[in-house]
Amino acid sequence: MSVRKMLLLVNPTGGIRNGLEILKNIKPIFDAGGIELEIIETKYAGHAKDIARAMEIEKFESLCLVGGDGTMHEAINGMYTRKDNKRIPIGLIPAGTGNSLMHDFNCLEPMVAAKWIVKGYTKKIDLAEIKMEHKIVYAFNIVGWGMITDINLRADGVRWMGENRYTYSALMEIMSHKLRHAKLSFNDKVYDEKFIFILGSMTKFTGSAMKMAPKAKLDDGLIDILIVRDATRKQMLNLFPKIFTGDHINADILEYRQVDSYSIIPDKHDPLNLDGETIGSTPIKLKVLRESLEVYTSKEIAEG
Repeated sequence: MSVRKMLLLVNPTGGIRNGLEILKNIKPIFDAGGIELEIIETKYAGHAKDIARAMEIEKFESLCLVGGDGTMHEAINGMYTRKDNKRIPIGLIPAGTGNSLMHDFNCLEPMVAAKWIVKGYTKKIDLAEIKMEHKIVYAFNIVGWGMITDINLRADGVRWMGENRYTYSALMEIMSHKLRHAKLSFNDKVYDEKFIFILGSMTKFTGSAMKMAPKAKLDDGLIDILIVRDATRKQMLNLFPKIFTGDHINADILEYRQVDSYSIIPDKHDPLNLDGETIGSTPIKLKVLRESLEVYTSKEIAEG
């Protein structure tokens, strides 16, 4: 019987900077499972993307990650921009502040995630393909525009606050009350107006515990869009705490849709929040790639 070999990338600076400690704890699980690991510690932003794009993919059963949503985003975009178009399953061991995908799987414990990978059960999930003017980017979690990106930019400046940085930044941006004009198109309709934000979500959860898209399914071929047009600061402040339970989708100021594609064309180029990272800019055309990415999960989820 051939030895199972996996490439494991460890982000030592992601989340609360405990990636190397997690590696120490999970390594025995892979050893006991008879898996040979080639371990690489990422050294810079974008390193996981570079590795996934250039790795000798035939040597490995899968690409595993000790990191958060940012590391996952990098690995996916590296693999999906390979010149040979070859792909292998990705295993994520949560070590970030958000861990959105693993939150959807109800698995935030690194030891459990490592055991899932060793057991070898996988599930195919959807990806969003986002076409910009000069490049294509893939997202597994969120595609945010407007306030969603403003929150992320502000939160990057207060990383010392940990998970609380998103709550703080959201409240600050609600008070700033910015509106942007754009043309939003989906289902053969064009909405030409001002918006506070437009958020496309592939997963139920965003960040550490925000149940942003409670109707989202990982493999339904759809992206859930949350749209907020003009709203008062008071309305937005009332809306904010509800995102932790999913009750916000019933608010009058929010429109919730499920579509397989959409486009955003604003008056000017605006940055985007892709999987928690500020990447690229509008205008964009997005479509869902159904069951495009294979990831490790539990036997129950894989067979359910």
